[in-house]
Amino acid sequence: MINLLQFISIMMLPIMITMILGHGMIKKIDIYETFVEGAKEGFKTSIRIMPYLIAIFLAIGIFKDSGALYLLIKIFSPITKALGIPKEVLPLVFMRPVSGSGALGVVSDLLNTYGPDSFIGRVSSTMMGSSETIFYTMAIYFGAIGIKESRHTLLAAIISHIGAVVASVWICKYIF
Repeated sequence: MINLLQFISIMMLPIMITMILGHGMIKKIDIYETFVEGAKEGFKTSIRIMPYLIAIFLAIGIFKDSGALYLLIKIFSPITKALGIPKEVLPLVFMRPVSGSGALGVVSDLLNTYGPDSFIGRVSSTMMGSSETIFYTMAIYFGAIGIKESRHTLLAAIISHIGAVVASVWICKYIF
């Protein structure tokens, strides 16, 4: 079974590329020209969202360097302790919605310190895979299409992040 999954994993990218090229040929689409037009549009979009990227990276730097992350950990630790969330993963809980690379650094440190097969290693790995960089994603997508008012998006994203954190702990506690 594992060999089959590895084979599928290795072959997925060539299969997808072949399917895209085949679909383009069947529909008689100039694939190269379409690719170039898409690349032009992508470049325009990247220029349009640049101010939002700069703002979010600046905010991430301030969040980490000001000590706000550790203040949040201190404030929320009684709640997370009651939910059974290990205190060691709290930096990940608060960093993941803000920065994917910062969260990856936290996970790497946790895995090096506690090991990938420890409860903390499994929880942090599960959490990393089941949550999203909310603020970065909102800045990119909303900035790309010019949305100024996020309405309920932020609240829904934070609720889903909390659900992912609790589910990660619960799954690791009862399955592993």
